[in-house]
Amino acid sequence: MVTQFLIAFASALSALVLALGAIRVMEGRRPGGATERDRLDRRIEPIVFLFRAQRLIDATGPAQALLAALPGEGDWQKLVGWLGMRLPEFSVGLFDMGEGARVDVTGGDGAGNARLRLLAEDLGDGLLRVTLADPSAENAGIVVDSLSLAAMEHELEILRSTMDHSPMLAWRQDGQGHVTWANSAYLQLAEAVSGGQTVWPLPQLVDLSARPVQGGAALGASRRVQIQHDGQSRWYDCHVHEVAEQTVAIALPADAAVRAERSLREFVQTLTKTFADLPIGLAIFDRDRNLQLFNPALIDLTGLATGFLTARPTLYAFLDRLREARMVPEPKDYRSWRNQMNTLEAAASSGHHVEMWSLPGGQTYRVTGRPHPDGAVAFLFEDITSEISLTRKFRADLSLGAEVLDALDDAVAVFAANGEALIVNRRYADLWSCGPRGSLDDHVQCWLDLCGASPGLAALRDALNRPLAEATLGGAMAGPSGGLLTWGLRGLSGGRLLLSFQAPMPGTAATPVRIAPPLATDPGGQERALTG
Repeated sequence: MVTQFLIAFASALSALVLALGAIRVMEGRRPGGATERDRLDRRIEPIVFLFRAQRLIDATGPAQALLAALPGEGDWQKLVGWLGMRLPEFSVGLFDMGEGARVDVTGGDGAGNARLRLLAEDLGDGLLRVTLADPSAENAGIVVDSLSLAAMEHELEILRSTMDHSPMLAWRQDGQGHVTWANSAYLQLAEAVSGGQTVWPLPQLVDLSARPVQGGAALGASRRVQIQHDGQSRWYDCHVHEVAEQTVAIALPADAAVRAERSLREFVQTLTKTFADLPIGLAIFDRDRNLQLFNPALIDLTGLATGFLTARPTLYAFLDRLREARMVPEPKDYRSWRNQMNTLEAAASSGHHVEMWSLPGGQTYRVTGRPHPDGAVAFLFEDITSEISLTRKFRADLSLGAEVLDALDDAVAVFAANGEALIVNRRYADLWSCGPRGSLDDHVQCWLDLCGASPGLAALRDALNRPLAEATLGGAMAGPSGGLLTWGLRGLSGGRLLLSFQAPMPGTAATPVRIAPPLATDPGGQERALTG
């Protein structure tokens, strides 16, 4: 009986022990079980900093990890900057509290970041304890996969390093204009503007509320902004976007572009002033043959209206208007004129091309076509009426001078200072049968060949080799036909020589001159010839 009771009691006790063990095992496996909660509570440490006179003297493990991940120099500056971006509504002067003061605030930046609770306690003797916590995660044991966390931290480090080494300015600001985040380039420029100190909230270097004048471009459009620093202007191309109820701005350095645009603008102004003073009409057509540039001289030469030219007409519309104004050569028919204009355009596009336009009004234009890069073509219109008139007058004067020389009875030749023959008239060519060109030595050789050596020719050669005075030298020599030929030599300006030959009389020949013997006087006073 007792034995049965003991056996039953032992069985009941074993069942109770097994049930309690099963309950404990199930509670341990349950996610919200007391054993797992206690283990998580032991793992979670608060983020607590202990400062004395803004110098970190102690911090928990998570707090040290947070400071190590923050950019900047100095533990206090790192923490203040990080809090300034996440609690923009609170001033950094929050930490300038009296002894024994305690401040407990909760806020967020509205950019999707987790809300933050800040507990600042003045412990006396210059000690300040700062505790940070996430209100939404308090008393919640959240386990994060270590591999996922390492991957996110690696990606975060890449993004942070990329933004910090970028020369562009990048920042975020809320609807009130407070800067909630900025990269290193923005921080450095803000420090330079603030005299080398980092102040929170960060100064707003660019006023994003101002819209560009050109049509009021929307967000996302590029705008050119200017930042003054150290008496110099820095230019940036700013791109603005809306992200999570905040404004994200990226400013790319544009100093080189601004300098290039300023140089181009000054160069264009210089060209414009130069073109405005040119007496030659200029018309530049782009690759589509639309007028892009012209100067005032084109209006004066063609008489076209300014409104028509500023409307950027095509090349053929421009030429049609010139034809209507009778400023092109009058063609026989329109088809031939159109072919002529097509030839002009093709020749100007392929290379240098020049045409002379004799206009119905008596004017003469020189039209020059020059190709430009990218398929453009430029036309120069030059009024050469006076030049043509002067050329014609010169030609008429030269023709008249040649006629006058040919009408002279004397054979005339003019030699340059270097001995080259400049002018010979028809009498000279007929007399000597020498070419009108050649050197003085060539002409002397021609004289020798036709007349042979004689004292008269030697005297002429000697006179040609001596410096001439203003007086005319003269002499006589045997002519090519055997008659007596007189010559005259005179110096002209520039060392030129004028040589003239008097043509011999027809039928005359050189006859010897008989010299009579001298006379003598006899004793009776009568003269008589002396004979040998």
